[in-house]
Amino acid sequence: MRHWLMKSEPAEVSIDDLAAAPEKTIPWFGVRNYQARNYMRDDMRVGDLVLFYHSSCAEPGIAGVARVGRLAYPDATQFDRGGKYFDPKATAAAPRWFNVDVTFVRRTRLVALAELRAEPGLASLTVLQRGNRLSITPVAPEEYACIEKLIRA
Repeated sequence: MRHWLMKSEPAEVSIDDLAAAPEKTIPWFGVRNYQARNYMRDDMRVGDLVLFYHSSCAEPGIAGVARVGRLAYPDATQFDRGGKYFDPKATAAAPRWFNVDVTFVRRTRLVALAELRAEPGLASLTVLQRGNRLSITPVAPEEYACIEKLIRA
């Protein structure tokens, strides 16, 4: 099992939205970065744990835990001509963008960005690195264990 951090703007999809979704599962749609897409398409497996991170909000941070519930499949939003995620180069025969489904595990106390930065064991956490803008990043097992301790504090 691998661990991931997936960022979402709460105004788009929050941990509460995931908890309220039918079967507590949603597609992680709209990713338009090739590296993040590759993580979903090539590396994520059903059962992998996800740290659900609220970004671009008053207090960014980890707000919950989810699980990958379905392997990558073509993101339908790339074909919606009227949608903000439309990609004119994508075709059904050759989709460019993929998503996975994530399933709610639990809400956590908010582990704010400042708290993550203050933890020495997380110095290498990708989301904390200068210039990182990826919405999906891998989390090393020791980093995940450190974050679980923070969540329970």
